[in-house]
Amino acid sequence: MNKFLRLLSLWREPFIFVVTNVIIALINLEVNMILDIIKVVILGIIEGLTEFLPVSSTGHLIIADSFIKLEPKSFSNAFSVIIQLGAILAVVYLYFYDINPIARGKLAPVIGEEKYDSLSFKEKFKYRDMETMRLIAKIIVGFLPAALFGFLLDDFIDAHLFNPITVAIALIFYGIIIIFMEKNNRDKTFKYESLDDIGLKTALFIGFFQCLAMVPGTSRSAATIIGAMLLGCSRTSSAKFSFYLAVPTMLGATALKIFKIGFSFTAWQWFLIILGGAISYIVALIVIKKFLGYIREHDFIPFGYYRIVLGILVLCLGFFNVI
Repeated sequence: MNKFLRLLSLWREPFIFVVTNVIIALINLEVNMILDIIKVVILGIIEGLTEFLPVSSTGHLIIADSFIKLEPKSFSNAFSVIIQLGAILAVVYLYFYDINPIARGKLAPVIGEEKYDSLSFKEKFKYRDMETMRLIAKIIVGFLPAALFGFLLDDFIDAHLFNPITVAIALIFYGIIIIFMEKNNRDKTFKYESLDDIGLKTALFIGFFQCLAMVPGTSRSAATIIGAMLLGCSRTSSAKFSFYLAVPTMLGATALKIFKIGFSFTAWQWFLIILGGAISYIVALIVIKKFLGYIREHDFIPFGYYRIVLGILVLCLGFFNVI
């Protein structure tokens, strides 16, 4: 018995040391996981708020990442792109009827409710709404420039342009452009008041304007809306086409990121991506509705001033090595 007690006393301190360190490690792990969740919630809200406003969602995420970092950096860059999928799904949900050529509301008045219900998907497609098909064609044509240049320049952009200074310069530059454009557009009669008026050639040119948004801080919606308005589209039709164009563009960007990185994320990283995407989806649903209502009565000048102020702030923080 005495021998056992002596052995126990010899092993007591190492045992306590090991158990203590295991407990500390578990606590640190749980704390880090909770912090990751808080970061992702914040980033998801930022994405949902800014994806469809002309202020650059990616730019805001890069700035936010300077303060609330997700590790490793490769995951952080991929996360910034992939969670945009949540915001894009908000567009699909809100405007699925507009881009669905076999929707009941489009076909049933033409072929009858009973016949519509009796047709298979393939059979319904024979009666597809041609106006919707023309809209889909415009979206595809507008998407092509970004698909080409995005594929060719993605690695270069990730390596050289994903930084706060690039974001700041782009924010300021396009903020000035927005203000200048809007002041010159007052009382202007637009050539294309609705999406039906926009042709394939105009859609293609809008697609080239969208390529400007490959520079972080530019804003995909700002580039497409500015481009569309310069080409003669009304503010509302420009914004709506920008929303539609976001669907294939961001799906393509997400697919490209996943293809290059592979499905090499950990289970925890996948959870963070899904959480961030879900939050951006919910927030984007609210923002899209409010934004369209806003631009019917107001211009984009406040967004231009916001971009300039934020850009100057980022430059100052960069000058003092805060970010």
